[in-house]
Amino acid sequence: MKVLITGGAGFLGQRLARELLSRGSLKDQQGAPQAITELVLLDVVRAGDVGDSRVRTEVGDIAERSVLERVIDGKTSAIFHLAAIVSGQAEADFDLGMRINLDASRLLLEVCRQRGHRPRVVFTSSVAVYGGDLPEIVQNDTALNPQSSYGAQKAIAELLLNDYARRGFVDGRVLRLPTISVRPGRPNAAASSFASGIIREPLNGESATCPVAGSTRLWLLSPRKAIESLIAGLEIDAAALGNQRVLNLPGISVSVDEMIAALREVAGDAVAQRIVREPDARVEKIVGSWPGQWNTSRAEGLGLSGDRSFADVIRAYIADEGIEVR
Repeated sequence: MKVLITGGAGFLGQRLARELLSRGSLKDQQGAPQAITELVLLDVVRAGDVGDSRVRTEVGDIAERSVLERVIDGKTSAIFHLAAIVSGQAEADFDLGMRINLDASRLLLEVCRQRGHRPRVVFTSSVAVYGGDLPEIVQNDTALNPQSSYGAQKAIAELLLNDYARRGFVDGRVLRLPTISVRPGRPNAAASSFASGIIREPLNGESATCPVAGSTRLWLLSPRKAIESLIAGLEIDAAALGNQRVLNLPGISVSVDEMIAALREVAGDAVAQRIVREPDARVEKIVGSWPGQWNTSRAEGLGLSGDRSFADVIRAYIADEGIEVR
């Protein structure tokens, strides 16, 4: 089986690649395990060498048709479409967000249609497709009402994938990811970057800025569970999805104050006290439009699951990154 990961040099792309290589196989559209014989990692920068002969790294602009035609052929059975311009950057640069989040996504679907072999495509969407006057718990049938360019781009791409799946061009599935926390590395341009920063930096002995009110509620998922969900989402029987290809992924509904309390529980007062409150109206406006909790019964009924608690998420991050709390 040939597998493609767009955004293959990114944090989730690299983790997903390692997990796929470790597993060695994926279920095909009939539910039978098939060995992964080639894993293509596409990004605008070259993905790190994972030391595996099954891996092929490709560098290119995903919004260029020739690049997608180079990496998608009739043998490409599974595609994880992770490449995206993150929320804050998409809001700051409208043209770039439209080009990568929307135009490139449609182009990818078009190349799949051109090939004519109906590959499975996992498209990662976001809580940002919702917004406005939301119910306390967002339901599967809650109307999309994005309040940012990023959310609008993701919502449009969701509808496109649903229609390409309906027409039989791809076997598509949309996974709406909660905010991923805790991400290692340095802060990025995502409006939700602080959701990792207020945990990661204090654990590294550094101060961190919290730009939103403590009552702000987020829907979160750990990197471990995100990767598990991506693979499980790809392997779901298409018949079980029917004509509704979108799943709200399970996660944890937690306020910023509750996140800080969990950090204090796991790492102590000295670590939690490294968080500095500095309100940022721009971030507050974007993040405040997102739902803090959604109904995930459909995804759970299909075998997907989230984390048990945010304290467990922090403990997993400490273990995965080999952090010595100080």
